Amino acid sequence: MPRNVVVIGTQWGDEGKGKIVDWLAEQVHGVVRFQGGHNAGHTLVINGKKTVLRLIPSGILHPHTTCYLGNGVVVSPNDLLKEIGELEAAGVEVRSRLKIAHACPVVAPYHVAIDQAREAKRGDEKIGTTGRGIGPTYEDKVARRAIRLHDLLEPTLEAKLREVLDYHNFILKNYLNAPEVDFQKTFDMLLKAGKDMEPMLADVSHALVEARRHGKPLLFEGAQGTLLDVDNGTYPFVTSSNCVSGAAGPGAGVGARMIDYVLGITKAYTTRVGAGPFPTELFDDVGAGLAKRGNEFGSVTGRPRRCGYLDVPALKRSFEINGVDGMAIMKLDVLDGMDEIKICTAYDFRGEIIDRLPYGAAAVADCKPIYETMPGWKETTFGIRKFEQLPMSAQSYLKRVEALTGVPIALISTGFERDDTILMQHPLN
Repeated sequence: MPRNVVVIGTQWGDEGKGKIVDWLAEQVHGVVRFQGGHNAGHTLVINGKKTVLRLIPSGILHPHTTCYLGNGVVVSPNDLLKEIGELEAAGVEVRSRLKIAHACPVVAPYHVAIDQAREAKRGDEKIGTTGRGIGPTYEDKVARRAIRLHDLLEPTLEAKLREVLDYHNFILKNYLNAPEVDFQKTFDMLLKAGKDMEPMLADVSHALVEARRHGKPLLFEGAQGTLLDVDNGTYPFVTSSNCVSGAAGPGAGVGARMIDYVLGITKAYTTRVGAGPFPTELFDDVGAGLAKRGNEFGSVTGRPRRCGYLDVPALKRSFEINGVDGMAIMKLDVLDGMDEIKICTAYDFRGEIIDRLPYGAAAVADCKPIYETMPGWKETTFGIRKFEQLPMSAQSYLKRVEALTGVPIALISTGFERDDTILMQHPLN
């Protein structure tokens, strides 16, 4: 039976998951998004044309591939419908191929208002959220007051919305000194969105189990990265969901046995968006060069990404949490032209040498990187599609990363196009 693969980010997000999911999607029945919201984006470049996806899974550009949003995803109806419209305007058929779980919590205007007002009140202590309401939506989910997509079709929507909006408006007015959200405008919007989305709602859990039963392979696509996981990341500077491989089960409504292989997406260096500790961050010309050559700006927010050398202790922690079977090294070409490249192999943590990222932001902030230096390469790796054609120093760098992490490299990306990819071990076989 073909393997089902979960694709997750192993750093602080922005690793290039979308490209790899798109590259693999040609060979699968479906792509399943299992967590997060429209606060993260996946950028695909096909024949020079860039497509930025926010909620819709990265398999949508393959006409035969079915795309699923599992119940672990929080959905902003208007943003999803806008994204569908953009793809349809570009000639991509979406509505017949997109299946959305009834139980997805709804991101509503009051969630956005709460998110932005909180960040404004925190001032210099802000977490660095995208301000799109994702965190407050997950809070409502855990507090069992969330409005879910199936509620948009129920006669009880009005009463449920009044209750939850009263709660959030009280907080906005009395604690955050922010404007209240209008009930009627919100109700009308949700009612219309429910009717527009109803044809796409489906029993995703059952559909995925049936695909497995008939030997149809699936890709489970994560958003963000492991070090932003609400339980395992640099808390509190994390996202609001579980973005590790184990979250694919509950986030898609399937059992753990549905996952056969974990592919960890790993940038050839390290980046981070927003606030929070970052041991290998560079504040010099090397960091600026990585940012410029890598075009390190958020695909959805446009925010600049902080850049640094590859952090092996962070990867070791991430690989253990996820049970990574193989990794995809992304943006190798961004390292072209460097005289030397450093790899963080351990930390000096409060006078002790450690080789795993510790838990909690305060502890990570006290980690001083210990580097190993390797020779760089002047030749270009851009667009190379065979490992033996890479410069010897690039080959040595990749082999050293394998040796330090103990995880084999399955794929290497050498450019932004779909086919700028070196296959070492096929995750699906």
